[in-house]
Amino acid sequence: MESQLLLLSDLNFNLEVWKRELKFHEGEMDYFEEKLEHVAIRSLGTDIMIKIEGFQNKIIREREVIGDLRHRIRMKKRELAQAKVDNKPEAIFHEKQVLLKDEMDTFIKMHYELKEKLMNFFLKYLK
Repeated sequence: MESQLLLLSDLNFNLEVWKRELKFHEGEMDYFEEKLEHVAIRSLGTDIMIKIEGFQNKIIREREVIGDLRHRIRMKKRELAQAKVDNKPEAIFHEKQVLLKDEMDTFIKMHYELKEKLMNFFLKYLK
């Protein structure tokens, strides 16, 4: 029983770290949107506005993914809390958590790819 509680606690720790990580990335998206607005008000032409709109669409999509991942984390935390009460085996939870971890890894990879493109864009158009 005690080892099960420790494992469930470890799984819960991972969820908390992911939740904080998503909050950090969402904060970055706020900052990037603000900087895109600074470029947009300079009226640098249609091509630049198209790029800005593309970045804004990607940011909107990232926010949707963040929302979905947050929801899944909340649901997983509820499952873990109930497992402690019900004294259920942790194997099922660990397996599901691995899937969530893979999705978090994919999100983070995609976020940093977008971040790199945004930073290159800002280097070129924010002076």
